[in-house]
Amino acid sequence: MKILVVNCGSSSLKYQLIDMETEDVMAKGYLERIGIPGSFLTHRVGEEKYKIEKDIKTHAEGMELVVEQLLHKDYGVISDLSEIDAIGHRIVHGGEKFTKSVLIDDDVIKGIEDAIQFAPLHNPAHLQGIKACIEKLPGKPNVVVFDTAFHQTMPEKAYMYAIPYEYYDKYKIRKYGAHGTSHKFVSQRVAELMNKPIEDLKIISCHLGQGASLCAVCDGKSIDTSMGLTPLAGVPMGSRSGDVDPSVVTFLMEKENITPSEMNNLLNKKSGKLGLSGISSDDRDIEDAIKQGNRRAKLAIDNFVYQVVGYIGRFAAQMKGVDVITFEAGIGENGIDVRKEICDYLGFLGVKIDEEKNNCRGKEVEISTPDSKVKVYIVPTNEELMIARETMDLVK
Repeated sequence: MKILVVNCGSSSLKYQLIDMETEDVMAKGYLERIGIPGSFLTHRVGEEKYKIEKDIKTHAEGMELVVEQLLHKDYGVISDLSEIDAIGHRIVHGGEKFTKSVLIDDDVIKGIEDAIQFAPLHNPAHLQGIKACIEKLPGKPNVVVFDTAFHQTMPEKAYMYAIPYEYYDKYKIRKYGAHGTSHKFVSQRVAELMNKPIEDLKIISCHLGQGASLCAVCDGKSIDTSMGLTPLAGVPMGSRSGDVDPSVVTFLMEKENITPSEMNNLLNKKSGKLGLSGISSDDRDIEDAIKQGNRRAKLAIDNFVYQVVGYIGRFAAQMKGVDVITFEAGIGENGIDVRKEICDYLGFLGVKIDEEKNNCRGKEVEISTPDSKVKVYIVPTNEELMIARETMDLVK
């Protein structure tokens, strides 16, 4: 079975075609600047990379271009569209309606539309991608995999906010979390690496990238996570603030005469490491500035590490222990110094890391010492493979 995995942003389209017999990626690509002048597609087959520059106005046109590459006479990986058995889509927010992945029908489309209020930047783009695939690959089953679904096992005490209950009844305001597809993949994978049933493990999964979240996984289920109603909450991120005193919002709105829309933009796009450092939202730029003695750059990283450690301690207490901590995503997989700084805080839990093993990027490896009471692993995340697996299970 061959599964096409599609992940649409407002002006982008990422895809992978995966042969599920071997779970090998046959081809993958990234189409950027949809609807913006200068759009281009980077398509990869194995080690070969092809760049196609073409004016793409819509996601439907984008899917047409993707199909052309998969069928290309020189570097195509399939000879006919009948070889694609199904399409799997990543959806950021499913609200309370969706607790697992589902086949797309009109009711599912309506549910994704209803959740737009919680993910106004993401869900409309996902819907465009779904409609483009239905148009360009008619008759193929489409499956949606929700980032929020994995967290639907959280108990009420974890997901409710201490505000008047009527707003939950009225607007479904509660914690939903995100990155669930990644947390699910990594927690299952680390259980395999440890050769233990996931039901016997207490796992803290640290998905640390431009967007960052932590998840407490107990008995194979998410029992808490750092993100909230939206992906803004939790630890500081590239340009997102993470947790702040809610009074900061009202104080600034009054003092600076800021509208709700402007405040939302400030917290999502001008805060986090970018806001603290004044340099960049990218850790690589910030690390370069630290080497030059920039104090605010150092503060941005120190603050990030401190907040991550705080959530690890909180989740360890809530699970009444922790067996393994995982690091994944861009910073988690490549941030050698950040991983060490986080683990240096955790000696009270019995965490010890081998600095030589930690001195790596993007590898699947245990970095804890043999006598560490808590195991620590780098587990490169693979959301696309997780989506493909769930798509195959549903279609079968």
